Amino acid sequence: MLISVLGLFALASLDTGCGAPPRGVDWNGKRLPVIDLHLHPGDWDHVPEDTRKFLASRFPFPLGLDAEAAAKGSLEPENVLLEIDDAGIWGAGLFAIYAPRTVGIASNELVAEALTVAPERFFGLASLRVDRWSTDRDAELAQLESTLSRPGFVGIKLAHAHQHFRMDDAAYYPIYEISARMGKPLYLHTGTSPFPGTSQDAPYTDPTYLEPAIQQFSGAKFILGHLGYDFKEQRNVGLETCIRLAKAYPNVFLEPSALGSAGSDPTGANLKEAMRRMREEGVVDRIIYGSDGPQSPGFVKGYLDRTVAAMQEAGYTEQEATDVLAGNFSRVFGVAIPAEAAE
Repeated sequence: MLISVLGLFALASLDTGCGAPPRGVDWNGKRLPVIDLHLHPGDWDHVPEDTRKFLASRFPFPLGLDAEAAAKGSLEPENVLLEIDDAGIWGAGLFAIYAPRTVGIASNELVAEALTVAPERFFGLASLRVDRWSTDRDAELAQLESTLSRPGFVGIKLAHAHQHFRMDDAAYYPIYEISARMGKPLYLHTGTSPFPGTSQDAPYTDPTYLEPAIQQFSGAKFILGHLGYDFKEQRNVGLETCIRLAKAYPNVFLEPSALGSAGSDPTGANLKEAMRRMREEGVVDRIIYGSDGPQSPGFVKGYLDRTVAAMQEAGYTEQEATDVLAGNFSRVFGVAIPAEAAE
């Protein structure tokens, strides 16, 4: 019932008059393919109560009348597919996460099941528990390797701030070793977080603390999610650090998700600054597009629109936009982009 309500909401927003919208985004009359690296399926029953309230508070009227039910439904993979179809996006990365005290648990098994909804278009990023590291480390690492060997899993998702472990703690470096050995890129949340219970101190949020691992594991690809954004103060505090690391190390990539949303960047100035500075510093080949959706109906499409507008204002060429929106993901994760990704 809930998915049907959300589905009707999404379909009503298409307004094409003839079914699904075209794939890709319009760039001066040409359609460019899009892959959104950063989307979250989930299990509402494994989200902490404070985080449930936070998520439910973000839903607009009329879904806000039963916001918790709407938020729960937004995590279903079928709804994720509706959202990317609405936005004209071809492919999407789906994140697992084990953060029981903050954002909750979206297990590797849950993501594996979600991948079956659209196996040609969904790509899984696996994760692992670190809160019982002293006793369960070997088992967790073995489970991570096993999951990464399954069809559809292309990378690893970590969030030090949500999972409460320091970026520079060498006890967790075996995770990076697995990434390098198996050729599975790492997505890492950087910057503060608005979610209840998050570790906000610098060793958990400042990408500077990742530099020793970046140096030691040159075979691993590190994707710095959110560009070190301060979501509490709504400032680009980590942007220059992320750019510096990308310029210094060929295994560093940048992902500007969530920081440019209407809630986190009301004027749009911060996203525009981020897209402009990365182009000025010559690291466009390191930018991988992501939204951090689905969040609420229309968020995925809205974030893509805001990102495209920011790139156009910053003077991105068609080739640069192509690289950011899909090409860099394709290269980093080894995923071929079919012709039907933009039509």
